[in-house]
Amino acid sequence: MSSLLMIGASGTISSAVLRQALAAGHQVTVLQRHPAAQLPGSPPVETLTADIRDEANVRQLLQGRRFDAAVDFVVFNEVDAGRDIRLLQDCCRQYIFISSASAYHKPVRRLPIDESVPLNNPYWAYSRAKQAAETCLLSAWREQAFPVTIVRPSHTYGPRSMPMALHGAKGSYQNLIRMQQGRPVIVPGDGETLWTLTWADDFAVGLVGLLGQTAALGEAFHITSDEVLTWNEIYAAIGRALGVRPEPVHVASDTLIRLRPGLEGPLLGDKAVCTFFDNRKIRRFVPAFRPAVRFEQGAVRVWDWLSRHPEACQADPEFDRWCDDVVRRLARL
Repeated sequence: MSSLLMIGASGTISSAVLRQALAAGHQVTVLQRHPAAQLPGSPPVETLTADIRDEANVRQLLQGRRFDAAVDFVVFNEVDAGRDIRLLQDCCRQYIFISSASAYHKPVRRLPIDESVPLNNPYWAYSRAKQAAETCLLSAWREQAFPVTIVRPSHTYGPRSMPMALHGAKGSYQNLIRMQQGRPVIVPGDGETLWTLTWADDFAVGLVGLLGQTAALGEAFHITSDEVLTWNEIYAAIGRALGVRPEPVHVASDTLIRLRPGLEGPLLGDKAVCTFFDNRKIRRFVPAFRPAVRFEQGAVRVWDWLSRHPEACQADPEFDRWCDDVVRRLARL
């Protein structure tokens, strides 16, 4: 058993890591903003209530504490990374940073992607901010022995949200409504872009397996499924989970970006680019990492969960109107 500090535990990835850490016998302390948030495994989970951005308060809470490892799920840039270096330098023997596989070089230079591929995504500020955080943390590793391990998830999903290439501000459920109603759903490009989706519980096996490994300090790992699908195959699998046949409308990514400029990063910097990964490095460190959930199964699990939790199913009228407008524009061409 080792002691683990988790900063944030209610997201798709963090909740899966919490479950896996508890199953592996780790003693877990969660620092989170909202004390009412329910955590699996309670009472074995110790909770500390604070906003990680309140550095003085968190420092006081952690004073005199020492953890074998810490994972912060809410670090998005070098400012956040610098704060964690100051707060956790003397508090943990290993610090795991959740970066993003979207930070790898775009356009993609070679496939499959391994950890030697440089980071450079000119299309997406989110990815560049993650890269800057990595640079900050690795500098602290070299200059002051800050014990960082970098983990780069790709498109990781769980039961609460169906992964799709395109959605609005309220998530992907509006696309599922459109499928159920027999209305067209927009797929970027020709739908033949190769993509990788990873079930969160599979990802968690890899991350938790890195805990306590001194050989992982100063190293970076992506943790993804080995299954490679096209977006056409992904949408067809979602349709089978819903018991319908989707009506995809293929739209060039450049056209979608012209109509909705905020899509440049998520498309050209991510989902419109063929992307799959060489996972040999994580398997050398964590032999138990063997992703078990194929997307055909995962889509059924998501739809089953959503069907039993209507409160989590958010319609998105704005995105729905936008999709209709795109379809009408194409019909006039």
